[in-house]
Order: sequence, then C-alpha cells, then structure tokens
Amino acid sequence: MKVLVVGSGGRENAIVDALSRSAYKPKIFAAMGNLNPGIRRKAADHLFTKEIDVAAIVQYAEEKGVDFAVVGPEAPLAAGLVDALYDKGIPAASPLRDAARLEFDKAWTRTFMARNGIKGVPRFKAYDDAGDAYRYLEEFPDSVIKPAGLTGGKGVKVMGEHLKTLQEGKAYIEEVLKSGKVVIEDRLEGEEVTIQAFVDGKNVAPMPTVQDHKRAYEDDKGPNTGGMGSYTDHTELLPFMFMEDYDEGVEIMKATIEALKKEMGIVYKGALYGQFMITADGMKVIEYNARFGDPEAMNVLTLLKTDFVDICQAMIDGSLDKMNIEFERSATVCKYVVPKGYPDNPQKDSPLTVTEKPEYKVYYASVNERDGNVYTTSSRSLAVVGVADTIDEAEMLAEMGLSNVKGEFHCRHDIGKETLIRKRIEHMDAIRGRRQP
Repeated sequence: MKVLVVGSGGRENAIVDALSRSAYKPKIFAAMGNLNPGIRRKAADHLFTKEIDVAAIVQYAEEKGVDFAVVGPEAPLAAGLVDALYDKGIPAASPLRDAARLEFDKAWTRTFMARNGIKGVPRFKAYDDAGDAYRYLEEFPDSVIKPAGLTGGKGVKVMGEHLKTLQEGKAYIEEVLKSGKVVIEDRLEGEEVTIQAFVDGKNVAPMPTVQDHKRAYEDDKGPNTGGMGSYTDHTELLPFMFMEDYDEGVEIMKATIEALKKEMGIVYKGALYGQFMITADGMKVIEYNARFGDPEAMNVLTLLKTDFVDICQAMIDGSLDKMNIEFERSATVCKYVVPKGYPDNPQKDSPLTVTEKPEYKVYYASVNERDGNVYTTSSRSLAVVGVADTIDEAEMLAEMGLSNVKGEFHCRHDIGKETLIRKRIEHMDAIRGRRQP
C-alpha cells in the first residue's frame, strides 16, 4: 500500500507517524514545502515543492502509484488539490474544494449555517463595503473582526483586546477588505474548545476534545499565533466540560455535514475541525477547519489506537459506521517550540539541537534539516507531547522534552499546568452560573 501525505508541519508529522503505526505497513510518500526531518525519516521518498503546486503534486502521486492521499494544510484544499487527484483516479481522505469552503470562506459558512437553521451561529454580518462595516461596528462595538479567507489562524482581532478603539477597529476592517470580505460577529464569552471528527460524507466519528492556546505568551497574553500548544484529558472531555457540551458540539457538526449534502449535494470526506466556544447560551461555532488542527492533531493522533489506514479507507468509501474507533484513555500535553521573536519578528535559520527520548514525543514542524542539523524558519519549529494518566503528569513529560531542546527559542511553559487549568474551570463555573434556566 502506498500513501501520499501533503504538508510539512507538525500536523503532517503526526499524520505520517499514525500511518507508520498501521498494520498494513504502508509505503509513505510526502510532498513538503520544507524539509521536515520527522516526515523524511518515515517517508520512502519525498517531493520538495510548494504545497499549492497542484500539477506537480498530482504528477508525483501518479508517478509513485499511490493508493490514496491525506492533505494536511488548508491552502492545498482551497487550491483544489483533492479534486485534481480524484480526476486522476486517486482518492483522498480529505475534502474536495467545495467541501473545504467551510474553512476558506467564513462569510459563506456563516450564511450557509444560518440559512439552514444550524445551531451555534453567533450574530454576524459579512461586508465588502467599508462604510457598511463601519456602521455595523459603531452599532455593535463589542465584536470580533475576521477576514473571510484563510489567515493561518492569525487574522482574528477582538475589539477591546487586540483593537482598543473604534478607530483601530475601522482601520483593521479597511486592511482586511484589501484582500476580500470582512466578517464582524458578536464577541463570545466562555471557553474555547476543539472537537475534531472523522467524516465519510454521512457519518461523523468524533475525537477527544482539545484546548488550543493561540496567544503567544504566558497567561494568554500577546498576539494570536498558529497555536502555542494544547492538551486533552483522559476522557473525551476537558476538565471544565460537561457531556452535554460535547454532544451539542458533535450534533452541530453532524447537522452541518447533513445540510451540505441535502442543500448543495456536497459530500464531505476527511477530518473536520470544529472550534467552539462554550457559552452561557450553549455551544457556539467560532469556525470550522476542513482538516486536522495544528497542534490538535498531535494530541489526538498520538492517542489513536485504531489503525489509521482503516479509518482513511472508511472515510473514502463511506463506511465509518462499521468501525469502532478507539483512543488511549490518557491525557496529553503538547507544547510548541517557536523561533525567538515569533510571531511578529521570528529569528530564521537559527540552529536547534533536539534530543529525543521514549518519555515524550517530538513532532517536527516548520524547520529545515541540513547536514544533520535542524534550523528554524519563520513559523513554529517543533512540538513536544507528553502522554500520561493525568494532565499534570503529561505536562511534566512535555517539560522534560523541552529541557532537551537547545538553542534560541520561545515556548509557553504554562500550557497544561494546574494553575491555568484551574483558571479555566473557575471561568466556566462563572459562565454557567449566568446561564438562563
């Protein structure tokens, strides 16, 4: 069996790792934008190319005779890579471009969900005219401003936090409109969680909930990033969640998949990422991603017990309902090593020395390997994942891993620590206390 994995980040390293654990012993091929050492070690061969170079990747897949593909990042999905692979008879455990629109066109997604009466949609408006957007912001200043298109997780700006005044909000609206529509929606209060699921067009098989940490610095301060780290608990829930939160989120995802097929004939196949806010009024959808999250993939795929090749085949042929997908009942803590100065002024081409040990997992991300040495790029470098019976124990293992990385870098040590989790629990207790009966 031959499998093509597209992408070169930590998420793709986790995908390759999960495939390599398969009983089928697949031959893995990779299409990478940077020379990720974690992927390169386990791949039989790789193509060094831009991940949106559809023609080159399809030609490579044909030459290697791959049986199916898994596309990690969002940009190739938006570029129609999966469609082009299918045109050549190569299936993918990833969505077609029309289905991936859930991620790369936030204005369309919000409108689609509202039109179909799907729960969890906050009040919002989408604009391509600055004057109309200004007037809406003046009427509803407690808002979030986001580009409708792809931003690598860094385009969302919150009034009162990132944007202190109406004038700053208007300036950001003007900036966003230079490249597409702007979406303005209610600022939600609660705790953010990520529920990911395997989807085969009709069946939705959810994974354990993960909490990502977008802010660059300790105690959730600083600019948004692609994600500084994440954690799971030993069940499908996080410490501040109830089962009804999880069930409500999964039902929203199922309703979205059903509406895509019923209204538009779009069959969604692949991983679906639902980012939710648990509020006093239930689960609200912050956004969908049409693929695994990064870093969230590293938490859930590390725990995956069921053969990932079987899951991919089931997503492709529509038979997820015949599978019992299992995860280890363990907690995970993932902490990202990022270049010094990230995200605003990252120090590129800085050497990192990484010592890997059995007590923790290392997933390489946006680094290059030359002459046996690892060098930073402008994005996140590598992630260390601890796995244990409790979050506290997993966090200590992640810290052990960080202590074995040498070089100039930044990381958030507070992810997974009891103090920060206690803060989340108390915050959610206060939110639930305001819930209307």
